[in-house]
Order: sequence, then C-alpha cells, then structure tokens
Amino acid sequence: MRPVLFVTGTDTGVGKTVATAALAVARRTAGGSPYVVKPAQTGVSPDEPGDLDEVRRLAGDLPGHEGVRLREPLAPDTAARLEGVTLPGLAEQRDAVLAAAEEHDVIVEGAGGVLVCVGEHWNLLDLAETVVYHRAPVGFVVVARAGLGTLNHAALTVWAIQQRGLHVHGVVIGSWPEKPDLAAEQNRFDLPTMTGVPVIGRIPEGAGAFSAEEFAAGVPGWLLLPSD
Repeated sequence: MRPVLFVTGTDTGVGKTVATAALAVARRTAGGSPYVVKPAQTGVSPDEPGDLDEVRRLAGDLPGHEGVRLREPLAPDTAARLEGVTLPGLAEQRDAVLAAAEEHDVIVEGAGGVLVCVGEHWNLLDLAETVVYHRAPVGFVVVARAGLGTLNHAALTVWAIQQRGLHVHGVVIGSWPEKPDLAAEQNRFDLPTMTGVPVIGRIPEGAGAFSAEEFAAGVPGWLLLPSD
C-alpha cells in the first residue's frame, strides 16, 4: 500500500489546490505515480471545472476522482443539505482512497479547514484515521497564509491533526507575496516554532496562473517533497 498524503488548510482560499498540484508534480518528478482525490467539491455546477481540473491544468494529466460535486460554495454537508443530496459515506470514500493507493501515491485535498465536514458527520481527520486503520501510511500537509494571523491558525490546525495521532509533514505557505511585509517575513521563521513542524514550501503568489510548463519548472524551488 502506497502512502496517502492529506492536504488541508488553515482556512478556505489559502492555496490548497495549487499546493496539491505542486505536490503532485513533485511526486511525479521523484518517480511516483500521483493520484488526486477531492472527497467533496463545492461551488461548481456539473459542467464547470473544479479543483481536480485545476490540478490537472497545472500538473498535467493525472488520474483522480471527486467524491461528490455540489453547487453552493459552502461547507460540503451544508451544501448537500440545501441541494437535497446524500453525501458518500465514510466507508465508501475510504475504500476509493485505499483502492487508488494500491498502485498510486494518493493525494487527498480537503475542503476548507481540517474540521470541516466532507461527509455527513465526518471530516478529513475521520477519513485519515480509517485509512490508517486499514494499514495505509498517512501524512498531512497544512497549507497556510503568509500574513498576520497565520501563526495561531496554523498551530491550531497542526494541533488538531496531532491530537488524533496523525503525522504532519509540515506547513506550506500557499501564496508567498512578491513583496512580503514584515509579518510575512517573520512568520516564515516563527511558523516552525509555533507549530512544531517545518515549513516545507512557499508557493509564489500568482503561481496558479502559470502554464503547466512554468509551474513544473518552478516546483523544485518552491517545495520540499515530504518523505514517506
């Protein structure tokens, strides 16, 4: 069973999808076979591109799947309730991840923060726990903002993951400004102290608009691939 990497954020809009694409590029460059899972995609209609499509645009064509797609840009369980949709169960999502992990390096991108429910009454931590229970190695990457306020949010997110006995490889700053202010410059040094895990990447602001070629060329300088 290959390792399963979970990508979560300190909040919504922190750059999880771009970070997921960068991790996929890094894994493939290292000789792996990335497979991206989005358990719940919200805020898109059936014919609109979602986060998995964006990962493929940046990282190139790679296998993956969405668990469910919902129209409203809300937490998945809320969006599903408003739409009258039954979310896939925890066992169903787990089995899909484990099946992919038989042959691929699975990267699971969450929705919003780590405690947001991606199913009915279960979140990304519950999914990771049940994957571990079925003997697949699991690790987390936390994507954080660069600026003021990120220290507390990042520390709380790492703490919540570790309280469940799960491993955190490190923090990725999802959008590093071209001209960082004083808070951002100091945060990159203070994040390891506050969270107890290293900063393993800084993805430049605007990288999500790069071509696939530009993106692939930049990844080695932005990101340190988590070890298994």
